[in-house]
Amino acid sequence: MLSRLYRVLGIMSGTSLDGLDLTLCSFSNDSGKWNYKIEKTLTLPYDNDWKKNLAEAGRLNAFEFIALHKEYGRYTGRKAIEFLGNEKNTVDFIASHGHTVFHEPEKQITFQIGDGASIAAMTGLTTISDFRNLDVAMGGQGAPLVPVGDELLFGDYDYCLNLGGFSNISYHSENKRIAFDICPVNIVLNRFAQHAGLDFDKDGNLGRQGKVNHDLLNELNSLEYYRVKPPKSLGREWLEIHFLPVVEKYPVSEADIIRTLYEHIVFQISKSAAGNLKKILVTGGGVYNLFLMELLQKQTTFNIIIPDRQVVEYKEALIFAFLGVLRFMKKPNCLSSVTGASMDNCGGSIFEVPGKHLVVNLHKAEF
Repeated sequence: MLSRLYRVLGIMSGTSLDGLDLTLCSFSNDSGKWNYKIEKTLTLPYDNDWKKNLAEAGRLNAFEFIALHKEYGRYTGRKAIEFLGNEKNTVDFIASHGHTVFHEPEKQITFQIGDGASIAAMTGLTTISDFRNLDVAMGGQGAPLVPVGDELLFGDYDYCLNLGGFSNISYHSENKRIAFDICPVNIVLNRFAQHAGLDFDKDGNLGRQGKVNHDLLNELNSLEYYRVKPPKSLGREWLEIHFLPVVEKYPVSEADIIRTLYEHIVFQISKSAAGNLKKILVTGGGVYNLFLMELLQKQTTFNIIIPDRQVVEYKEALIFAFLGVLRFMKKPNCLSSVTGASMDNCGGSIFEVPGKHLVVNLHKAEF
């Protein structure tokens, strides 16, 4: 069957500062069902300078911040050109999430650096960016945005769980999509592993050596956020104001802190996906943490399904590419049932390069 095929480069940078994810993928809609194909992927680890720049971006003055926003856009554009190579001319557009620096939706503020105009100028390709801002302006959390893709691309699963910088979950309930951030994961595990001289806790080996500090665990589980019903989302500000001060007041070893964090993470996830569970799709970097996955399997009744490596590592970049398709089609790509906005909305700023038009030919979509 012939159908319109969208070929999109999705770009994502997560809170754990692992690097820039680039995913070239295709989408078609056949008889009302969306299909996708991941064609090519790459993660570009940040060097120390970019890690420092992104981690400290929230403390820059106004001019320095805008300058970094533009430079990160140019950096993203350069990496996109290198990644695409000769395939550039077959791409319809770029959909770039950027890197979140500020996220305080209760103040109607969210900001992802990585200027879409700079990406478009560098690449010569139409670029869609700034996906969260409209939803926040409409009273929503601006997060999570992935549930639209969960609903339309991964709807065969009862739950979709992502284990990234923060964990988040998405599921269909009472004729609507529900989703929210659960708790911090890699953003805190990496932090305390680095205190112990490691880049990250590979396979959970450091945490496996530690002991649970039950006073710390109980205090973390008592944080107000965990009593708030969705819609809700987490960001760096919440972590620095509410979470880290609790952890850092306990004079225990990094191994014990990390072991306690694992227990906290699994407890909060188990609370978030209660009920008659059939299938739970688990993606994100946390999938490769053997100790975390062992605890999750042992302490829950989940039927955990881990997809192939490309979906595990690039699902978010894939879905932001898909959000770009929905934005181009002027269809909702942000659900009020998830974010709490006044209505479903279609977020994303489009930067079109003169003379660059989206491919309009019909293709035979083979997935």
